[in-house]
Amino acid sequence: MAENAQQLVGALEGLIGRRVPLRVRTWDGSQAGPPDAPAVVLRNRRALRRLLWAPGELGLARAYVAGDLEIDPGSDLYEVLAAVTAFAEDPEAQELRAGPRQYLGAPGRRVLAAALRNGAIGPRPAPPPEEVRHRRGRLHSRRRDRAAISHHYDVGNDFYRLVLGPTMIYSCAYWTADAKSLEDAQTAKLDLICRKLGLRPGMRLLDVGCGWGSLVLHAARHYGVRAVGVSISTEQVALARERVAAAGLADRIEIRLQDYREVPDGPFDAISSVGMAEHVGSDQYLVYARHLYDLLAPGGRLLNHQIARRPLPPGEAYRLSPFIDRYVFPDGELSPVGTTVSRLEEAGFEVRDVEALREHYGRTLREWVANLEAHWPEATALAGRGRARVWRLYMAASAVAFEQNHIGINQVLAVRPTPAGASGLPATRAQWLAEAAEQDRPVGALDTDLGDRPSVR
Repeated sequence: MAENAQQLVGALEGLIGRRVPLRVRTWDGSQAGPPDAPAVVLRNRRALRRLLWAPGELGLARAYVAGDLEIDPGSDLYEVLAAVTAFAEDPEAQELRAGPRQYLGAPGRRVLAAALRNGAIGPRPAPPPEEVRHRRGRLHSRRRDRAAISHHYDVGNDFYRLVLGPTMIYSCAYWTADAKSLEDAQTAKLDLICRKLGLRPGMRLLDVGCGWGSLVLHAARHYGVRAVGVSISTEQVALARERVAAAGLADRIEIRLQDYREVPDGPFDAISSVGMAEHVGSDQYLVYARHLYDLLAPGGRLLNHQIARRPLPPGEAYRLSPFIDRYVFPDGELSPVGTTVSRLEEAGFEVRDVEALREHYGRTLREWVANLEAHWPEATALAGRGRARVWRLYMAASAVAFEQNHIGINQVLAVRPTPAGASGLPATRAQWLAEAAEQDRPVGALDTDLGDRPSVR
């Protein structure tokens, strides 16, 4: 079997045209691959069958989610993912075709022969039950979007609390010099958004994709605004309403189970959209931008916080990661930041500021992974072992993607100009960031779900 394991890795290297970047240990204890490389464990023959039927990212993800493939206890998860990512990005590596036709040539036949010697030839294994396989309706229709959002966000509020911590904020934190913890960094992010929007007492704020209500709670308590938060996740809305009531802010905050396309009651003085636009889709993005423009009062500001991908070479079509699409964000789409800016401008906005927070997201994701791992038995009891493994893999892989600059995250500040063309913003960034601090806004302890720490401001 040791010889067979070596033949398997050798055959695979012949197929892909490059050295395998990982050490592979099989279910019988045999090993092959670079001795100094991070290691993965094929726990059973089904793991190899998954890789044969879906070579590449999807097969690896299915094997990991199902528990057929593990990270060797002596290896670091991030090192494994970094090695796989570097290999996948290598322009000299042959692209794996996601299907059995690649086994028709001589290199492919050698892989099949090695798999046969290991007893791993067999029918296609069923995907883990966490995979989304059946989607109904037109892409980004309201019904289909509700189903996609439910798949990701209606996992269980208690599960998300374990991962995200007491702030219940599911977006990139802002790691200032004073941030000593994830909670500090998330509160700093909330405050940064409020200051960019220039919030003042009495203003009306719309938070699109409000999650569990953390931003509207912070804005109402610390900036004295009246806020509306909308989400199409039933579990998010239920907990957000509970948090608002517990904070004694029900007279200033309304949480709605509502699609952004259904919000009718503008104008708002400011709109925030944090980690939501990735679900909109390129075909609907101009609709999204125009509707938010229509909901803003002249001189009002939009803060759009969104993950961005890198532009593609001419002629290459965009394709979301198959693992992310099938297990994490069904129907999600990423666009380059330049495309986002162009769509906002096409809708009538004037884009005034773009701030990249890429390094901040890598660190945030590592904190979430650490939270999940620290509460692993409870997390698997709440969401199931397969779903917990999905979240561990996607958050760790996303951290590597941000750290290696494959994707980014940007806050775009835009305004709806007045009829005379005025933006309402001071001339410099320093001035408009400082203007909210000069307001006589209410300052007090954060709401009970955020703890009893004072505000970072």
